[in-house]
Amino acid sequence: MEKIDEVFEFYNNGAEKGRLERGLGKVEFYRTKEILKKYITTSKNIIYDIGGGIGIYSSWLSGMNHEVHLLELAPWAVEYAIKNQKENNTFIAEVCDARNINRDDESADIVLLMGPLYHLQNKDDRLRVLNQAKRILKKNGLLFSVGISKFSSTTWALSTYGKDNNYLDDDIFNNMIDNEISSGIHIRPKEYSHFIAQAYFHTPLELQREIESVGFETIQKHAIEGVIWFTPCLDEKWEDKKSRERLLNVVRHTENEDEIMGMSPHFMVVSKK
Repeated sequence: MEKIDEVFEFYNNGAEKGRLERGLGKVEFYRTKEILKKYITTSKNIIYDIGGGIGIYSSWLSGMNHEVHLLELAPWAVEYAIKNQKENNTFIAEVCDARNINRDDESADIVLLMGPLYHLQNKDDRLRVLNQAKRILKKNGLLFSVGISKFSSTTWALSTYGKDNNYLDDDIFNNMIDNEISSGIHIRPKEYSHFIAQAYFHTPLELQREIESVGFETIQKHAIEGVIWFTPCLDEKWEDKKSRERLLNVVRHTENEDEIMGMSPHFMVVSKK
């Protein structure tokens, strides 16, 4: 089994705290909720939020009258989630490895994998997580799986090249993105300790095929941030309601287009058992 000490340390040191409240994280949070609401249309579902960090989505879903279980690798994140629960948004939170989920067979209506699949570089481990999700889901239960695009580091560097950074002038950074594009494997250089921990970056179709290989039926794929993330002055435009709606309209019109989905930093595959 693959060791994920770097991932554990990354999240146990609070990497998720505030991430969805600033910058592109705000777009990711808004769009992820928008996509989930397309499919979660009834209340009182049993939802397992596996690898759910500090419980941002667990809190939101529990506030919609679902029974939510946050099952997260990092103890610090679990403690933070429990401490910061709101009275009307309570959920169960436990330490858990996504490769060995301590829940009964066919006990969940919905499973969220919005982190584990892009932090396991070994395909066998990713398939183990997917098989665990299949085991704990009820028949016709829904699986929401998120991937990071293998082009995400490259497109980000290009979008800010010469303005906010010159990473593309650095051989170390270029070696990192060369490896991501050729193999999908993200290895964080020691010189860039603020980058995301070790990961596996998919193409949308590759993630879909991995999920289908264990017996899930694909319902749809969605770009999360879509192509709007490189918009100049995105923060300013996002805060203006009219501009935000125009940006969202672009994403909504293009979110299912396979041809450009890899341009989105994150994408979601919606599947059924």
